[in-house]
Amino acid sequence: MGQNLTEIVAAKNAMVLKGQIVEATEKYFAEDVATTDFDGTVTSGKAAMVSKMQGFAGAIAKVNGITLHRVADNGETSFSEFTFDFDMKDGSKVLWHEILRTIWRNGEVVEEQYFKA
Repeated sequence: MGQNLTEIVAAKNAMVLKGQIVEATEKYFAEDVATTDFDGTVTSGKAAMVSKMQGFAGAIAKVNGITLHRVADNGETSFSEFTFDFDMKDGSKVLWHEILRTIWRNGEVVEEQYFKA
């Protein structure tokens, strides 16, 4: 028997906490995934999301901290609340407190939406 949703979400979040954002996208996102950022930007498909995450990760100069505050899951939906604190190569600073709402199908992310917390 495979992992239950709580275990899968915990494994994905553990990768994110280690800064393995690209790797988590590659491992857990379905080919037909759709994501929506809090600014309304939509990404369709795993390849587009991996590319987006590679570009973002490549722009990080220093990870000051990644904090997981809370996690909940119910049925095929999970919620994870994170704070991301990065210094970027362009000299800017990223400090995001966000909630990820994730819809899962067969252990893969099919939809993920990001909300400012």
